Amino acid sequence: MTRRVLVVRLDSFGDVLVGGPAVRAVAAAPDTEVWMLCGPQGAPAGRLLPGVDELRVWACPWITETDRPVDAAMLAEFDAIVQEARPDEAIVLTSFHQSPLPVALLLRLAGVARITGASVDHAGALLDVRLRPGEDFPEDQPEPERALEIARAAGYALPDGDDGRLAVIHDPADLPPELDGLGPYVVVHPGASVPARSWPVDLHAALVERLAALGHTVVVTGSPGERDLTAAAAGASGIDLGGRTSPAALASVLAGAEVVVVGNTGPAHLAAAVGVPIVSLFSPVVPAVRWAPYGVPVELLGDQQAPCRLSRARECPVPGHPCLRSVDPEAVVAACARLAGWERGTSGVQHS
Repeated sequence: MTRRVLVVRLDSFGDVLVGGPAVRAVAAAPDTEVWMLCGPQGAPAGRLLPGVDELRVWACPWITETDRPVDAAMLAEFDAIVQEARPDEAIVLTSFHQSPLPVALLLRLAGVARITGASVDHAGALLDVRLRPGEDFPEDQPEPERALEIARAAGYALPDGDDGRLAVIHDPADLPPELDGLGPYVVVHPGASVPARSWPVDLHAALVERLAALGHTVVVTGSPGERDLTAAAAGASGIDLGGRTSPAALASVLAGAEVVVVGNTGPAHLAAAVGVPIVSLFSPVVPAVRWAPYGVPVELLGDQQAPCRLSRARECPVPGHPCLRSVDPEAVVAACARLAGWERGTSGVQHS
């Protein structure tokens, strides 16, 4: 008989991606079907994850950015999803600053018999398997490993031969026409999920211009809402793909890059999932040990001891945004050169 497991991850695009290895661990169990429940922001990432048989979307008002009220309609929507799935058990994946208990309560009320999660608070009858962060596993560990710990506590482990890195399903041929037949290129992704994690656009523009002057093709990517940003960053020197790629197509664009320059945002984890070296422009508002790109070569830039450290600020709390504005474009070029294996010659950077 097939066992059905509901894996719950209700936050953002990158958060869902880092739960991918845990999903694969559940899917590897014999006669197991994986349903995944995501929020609206994370669902596009969930659709790219290997091992997901069915995906449902539910906007959780205490996790996602939504104005929806906590009311009977919200509860009924959640219950309808669980009744459709009829899971034998649920695994609630959360980050260090989130509690699984509200969702566990709803799952229990919906009749789910076995629930696993990580909670610093006493869970009583809400969790059948409870990991205590800081006691049963360290909090200062990469988010993919945290998620795997939760899955492992529920009885699921990665199969032999799975290295535990991030992974997505995409078609390498799914590229915008601008990249058809294009040679080696660098991807610069100037957007970030919140302003406090953004390298200033003028520095992105200077980087694109400098890379182009050194003979590199630069592709600038971004969401439909970031078209003005990508146009400003690309200038006359870069290929502007702002708003032109679906998540799966963006994965293919990133997979073809020699190196990706990106902040702490969902596409950084997407780049890691396709195995590309990353120059990470990382603001220390959240800890890099947990949220830096995982499982690929990374050059981490940004003052990790800046006054905003661990503040979880969405808007930079320090005038001038020094943690990232202090990063010079030439330092980013040098990091790209190290990761991509370029050689510096007298006329600029050349491919080795």
